[in-house]
Amino acid sequence: MSHEEQIRLQRQYYAETAENYDAMQLSPQDEHQFALAVLSAMIEYHGIRSVLDVGSGTGRALRFLKARHPRVRFVGIEPVEALRQVGHAAGLSAEELRDGDVNALAFADGEFDLVCEFAVLHHVPQPARAVGEMLRVARKAIFISDANNFGQGGKLARRLKQALDALGLWRAFDWLRTGGKGYHVSAGDGLFYSYSVFGDYDQIRGACGSVHQFNTVDAGPNLYGSAPHVALLGLKK
Repeated sequence: MSHEEQIRLQRQYYAETAENYDAMQLSPQDEHQFALAVLSAMIEYHGIRSVLDVGSGTGRALRFLKARHPRVRFVGIEPVEALRQVGHAAGLSAEELRDGDVNALAFADGEFDLVCEFAVLHHVPQPARAVGEMLRVARKAIFISDANNFGQGGKLARRLKQALDALGLWRAFDWLRTGGKGYHVSAGDGLFYSYSVFGDYDQIRGACGSVHQFNTVDAGPNLYGSAPHVALLGLKK
């Protein structure tokens, strides 16, 4: 199945679940809510005045941050119209939550102080391309809150995945275990890929003067090896 067809199926899933999306996906105590609280503090600390949220869904991040930073300009892009409609009904304007594609952001270089994403990249077939677009549009920083597949599962499963990754065999193994599809499908998350924030670390490190990483759920000191969800803040040079 082509990447375009995979994207179509994923968007179809969101369109069909839009009315119940927040109840299905969001919790006031989940990993992304924790990450949002950290990002809110970073917006204040670094003097951020404009934020682009990519893959906004129903606008959860926009609503949370807008309420705490009324003087900051917030814009979110979401390609699924049904999700945008839920966000608009919740009070976000068409200017604040608009159509857009993370793989081809319709904004100028450095147009926003900070570009962020929450649980989007593990749904993107080519996450490096999306991260490249985020870095291009960000003037000061990018913030990512997403999965780390190498920290998920029991101890033996994690060690196996990490060993395969160290040998450069993880992608081949994942291709085989998905029957040559390269993706997974679940009732709770639609179509998704085995993704790790650390897979994009070098790209972010190359564009940023400093990179800060932290776990958003309980984990050991080795985040790569033990944290199922990770947030990353990259501050541009």
